[in-house]
Amino acid sequence: MWDIIDNYWKAYLWTDGYKFSGLLITLWLLALSVFFGFLLSIPLSVARVSSNKWVSKPVWLYTYIFRGTPLYVQLLLIYSGLYSLEMVKNTEALNTFFRDGFNCTIVAFVLNTCAYTTEIFAGAIKATPYGEIEAARAYGMSRFTAYRRIILPSALRRALPAYSNEVIFMLHSTPIAFTATVPDLLKVARDANAATYKSFEAFGLAALVYLCVTFTLVWMFRKAENRWLSYLQPRKSH
Repeated sequence: MWDIIDNYWKAYLWTDGYKFSGLLITLWLLALSVFFGFLLSIPLSVARVSSNKWVSKPVWLYTYIFRGTPLYVQLLLIYSGLYSLEMVKNTEALNTFFRDGFNCTIVAFVLNTCAYTTEIFAGAIKATPYGEIEAARAYGMSRFTAYRRIILPSALRRALPAYSNEVIFMLHSTPIAFTATVPDLLKVARDANAATYKSFEAFGLAALVYLCVTFTLVWMFRKAENRWLSYLQPRKSH
């Protein structure tokens, strides 16, 4: 273990010259995926609960497909499948974009986490107490204003515990990025294992790093829940 740490700690945790460490690449993948997936999921979750079938059904189909197929297969389709299409090959911008494994990985991760997050937020919107909606109408709010000031803030707060699980799930899904030749934390562990033949130490160190990041995310979301969901907690008797 100490040999692995001494020789590869920079590759695992820090920068090594012009190269980023496996941990930084993993965190960058997670941050970009969660950020763009969150932004896309908000309007999609509103569309998902719409009474207009022409609006809600396409969103349902999208979430059904991406939640019903493995993320690994989705990454392979985007990384290998899309690049083989003539339209992508003949379009310079698309050719340049999908030639990069990191870009393909981000697209796959964003589409996947967006599908799960959309359903989480849509469920929270449906569970909004009807009294809050009636209060918004009583104040003369438009549908857009009610969503912006009442429904979405309330729903996003109540969806926080489920959404935290999705973020942690995405962290645990980042190791498949090595399929697209992205030098994430698992790729560094595989390289260390190939060079030293110390599989337990190489992958064990990677597991320890993932565990530390997971505990950090759990702690951050627990703090957020205590801040924004404290009104839902039972009152303490004196």
